[in-house]
Amino acid sequence: MSPYNILTIAGTDPSGGAGIHADLKTFSALGGYGASVITALVAQNTCGVQGIFPVSAEFVGQQLNSVLSDLEIASVKIGMLHHQGIIERVAAGLKYSTIPWRVLDTVMLAKSGDPLLEPEAIRCLREVLIPNVSIITPNIPEAAALLGCRPAENEQQMREQGEKLLTLGCEAVLMKGGHLQTSESPDWLITTTAEQRFSQPRIATHNTHGTGCTLSAALAALRPHFPDWVQTTHQAKQWLQGAIAHADELNVGQGHGPVHHFYQQWPVSLP
Repeated sequence: MSPYNILTIAGTDPSGGAGIHADLKTFSALGGYGASVITALVAQNTCGVQGIFPVSAEFVGQQLNSVLSDLEIASVKIGMLHHQGIIERVAAGLKYSTIPWRVLDTVMLAKSGDPLLEPEAIRCLREVLIPNVSIITPNIPEAAALLGCRPAENEQQMREQGEKLLTLGCEAVLMKGGHLQTSESPDWLITTTAEQRFSQPRIATHNTHGTGCTLSAALAALRPHFPDWVQTTHQAKQWLQGAIAHADELNVGQGHGPVHHFYQQWPVSLP
């Protein structure tokens, strides 16, 4: 059977650890064929973001039309959208598409803390795009920004905020708890019928660049293979834990290096 075609809509990372680059690596590592729509050219590396050159909303729409008019897309991961015009164009392009599974990583800040979404675009993300996706994957600061409230300080508050985000119109919310100061990194999957806790022990590494992009991309790549978001999330989290555990095997950059997307495939024995 041919691999599923998985689409990513996001910004670039010339150092290769996040954004489009991380998404395509994730799709390949998990057996998917990756296609992409670029929303912004980002000058960044493992130390931070040095500049952003946004792609016009019109050209984002043109790229999206090119892909959707030709490829049968099984699922889509949406990442950095940067400004309101792009959000509106992506929402319009997806509204009448037949893509069954749509993962929105509510990207607002880079690992370095640099902003990746204009503040005035948050309302548009909340009101225009979220009702047209299957699942959103906010971390604690992103959830607070979407709700206009204080960041969650514990898991109970995470669950409560996840329930509020669910009322915005998506099918599921994966609240990521990596910002909690705990020995574990707990996530909560909130749906209309159930709440499921996922937790992994923290791994002692500073090489975590692109973990959010990679997790949401893994959800998109794996969802066609599993019957629900619970099983999909479990598999994605297990795979990501391995990618983080093997991150120190790479030697990329002087700051927060990337996770090891191909830890299950490398090293390759050459003839």
